[in-house]
Amino acid sequence: MADSVYIPGLAVRGSPVSTATRHSAMVRVTHWISAISFLGLLVSGIGILLAHPRFYWGETGGIGTPSLFDLPLPFMLGGPSGWGRYLHFQSAWLCVLNGSVYVISGLANRHFQGSMALSYNPVQRIAYLAVIFVLLPMMIWTGLAMSPAVTSVFPALVTVLGGHQCARTIHFFVAIVLVLFVFVHIVMVWRAGFRERVGSMITGQI
Repeated sequence: MADSVYIPGLAVRGSPVSTATRHSAMVRVTHWISAISFLGLLVSGIGILLAHPRFYWGETGGIGTPSLFDLPLPFMLGGPSGWGRYLHFQSAWLCVLNGSVYVISGLANRHFQGSMALSYNPVQRIAYLAVIFVLLPMMIWTGLAMSPAVTSVFPALVTVLGGHQCARTIHFFVAIVLVLFVFVHIVMVWRAGFRERVGSMITGQI
């Protein structure tokens, strides 16, 4: 949730009044937890890719079978996949729990409606809402679809996608889009004033 504070006498683009937005503690805490969990997912995801940088389509795939495409990465079979999968799993659940708190709180307090209207242009609004309500749910879905323990109970999670390897490949491409989104987000923050923007996300004041 973001609280709006009106500053009399300060004009912006011809308006006699401007609005300074203060980020609530909930927004700030969930933002930084998301940043930490995303970093954990990125590092562990790279570790998993190094263990097997090949992608397939269908139910099965592995060494000796035709791949859909190969990444230009060193093939470290038996490499860092163990710690990578563990960190990926822990970071993913932290991201899911934190994101659930953010979405529920945002819907309850109309944070999305107020913040989007005051802070972002139409393209930015679509991008942020797509990340929250499309890309992140898709990441969760495909992540669960790669788990034999989960799909043994809910087989439809993976059969709808076309198989475990389909889920892994879709997971990879959605991850690329999210990484690009974060990169653009950081660039935009830098151009808008890195110190001020990051400071507002720490202290709550702009």
